[in-house]
Amino acid sequence: MMERFYCFLVATILFCACSENWEDGKRLNEAPVLFPDYAGTTIPYNIAPLNFAIRSDECRVSVLFEAGTVKFKVEAPDGEVRIPERKWGRLLQEAKGDSVRLTVARKKEGRWEVWQPVPLYVAADPVDSYLVYRLVEPGYALWNKMGIYQRELESFEETAVFENKMTDYNCVNCHSFCGHDPDKMLFHLRAKLAGTVLTDGGEVELLDTKTDKTISAFTYPYWHPSGRYIAFSTNKTTQQLHPTQRTEVYDTASDVVVYDVERHTVLSVPGLASKASFETFPSFSPDGKSLYYCTAPACLMPDSIGELAYSLCRIPFDPDLGTFGTQVDTLFDARANGKSVSFPRVSPDGRFLLCTLSGYGTFPIWHKDADLYMIDLESGSGFCPETLNSRDTESYHSWSSNGRWVVFSSRRLDGLYTRPFIAYVGKDGKTGKPFLLPQKEADYYDGLMKSYNIPEFVTGKVADRAYQIRCLAERGGRTVSCSGS
Repeated sequence: MMERFYCFLVATILFCACSENWEDGKRLNEAPVLFPDYAGTTIPYNIAPLNFAIRSDECRVSVLFEAGTVKFKVEAPDGEVRIPERKWGRLLQEAKGDSVRLTVARKKEGRWEVWQPVPLYVAADPVDSYLVYRLVEPGYALWNKMGIYQRELESFEETAVFENKMTDYNCVNCHSFCGHDPDKMLFHLRAKLAGTVLTDGGEVELLDTKTDKTISAFTYPYWHPSGRYIAFSTNKTTQQLHPTQRTEVYDTASDVVVYDVERHTVLSVPGLASKASFETFPSFSPDGKSLYYCTAPACLMPDSIGELAYSLCRIPFDPDLGTFGTQVDTLFDARANGKSVSFPRVSPDGRFLLCTLSGYGTFPIWHKDADLYMIDLESGSGFCPETLNSRDTESYHSWSSNGRWVVFSSRRLDGLYTRPFIAYVGKDGKTGKPFLLPQKEADYYDGLMKSYNIPEFVTGKVADRAYQIRCLAERGGRTVSCSGS
């Protein structure tokens, strides 16, 4: 009986402590410093709770969340704010197209202090339900365990799409999806049990893409919207340690080709496979009638790497005939602008192209000057969105299926590891403040010793086909052939 009484007493004390009225506490003139920094970000209404920490000497924190008629408090005795998922979901539904108001208070020397309110803007546009990415050790030179993983964005659930332990710990890279479809994807296996894996619903195929007319196996894929074609580059790539940038990767030769999925043939034209120039990073337009790619005059490598700059070009493509046009448009002239272009990606509505700009070369992953660059394809004008860029590296990026969100990898947190950031893009191309992919624990990224590589939005969960892929890899893949070269 006494034990029950003491339990009741303790519970009552805790309830009273957590229910203290701090709204009349001392008002501070500054806003709280959140980690991660979610203050003023624009978020979708279908995102997992943005858990955060208040890293202060005084660890006891209380947060009031408000949107319309929905309000609730979260108590954080240790300064780590863990938001209940159901309450968060109701809050975002109420705030759709408007904002959430966060009021944070701390107890200091027995008195409550209340910071200035912090806004979170909630877009009326949803984000795709899953994000797929590779987790890799940051040096890109030495690795053992790696894999491609998927994260449900409304929760914190992360599952493996494919881990290299299934294929003798070889390299796994360059995953790509056709129109954000989780059932239609590809990725490469390198070294042991090599090949290019294609999945289409329940069908799985392994391709041997080494041919006698291409300089290497395929890399850097991009699907045609019809699903019939996939653009690739073929590259003779060298990787070495760099005295200031940790790792430098460069090509000594590279071409662009298009693979016909139905006929199992490779298509190209002399302009995309010239010894006088390097061509790489192909991507199709949403209507499938144009192929974008990056190109630079061939030069002696690595001696001239500091002068190697890639321009952004576009060539017509006829998907009915599988042929290329003859006129090539230069959308960004590297020589005139003093920058090098990588990773061109066109928004689903065809209005904007997002790419990476850096001082030179074709591997800006370790270049601190690497920034995201937006081109308005209607007007031809380009600009660096200040809200997206930082003092450190921004690199791999992709669009959501509705074109209202972009995800990109950035080293802005510590300069070492790339982390995924998501940002809103309006119909006019204006971008909101990006937010770090939320995790269950605010300090999750502090202990994660892997980088996020090639983050891609998909509209659903990728099925587990790891065993099928393993069996195919052991048997070897279909050999592709060349035509139209």
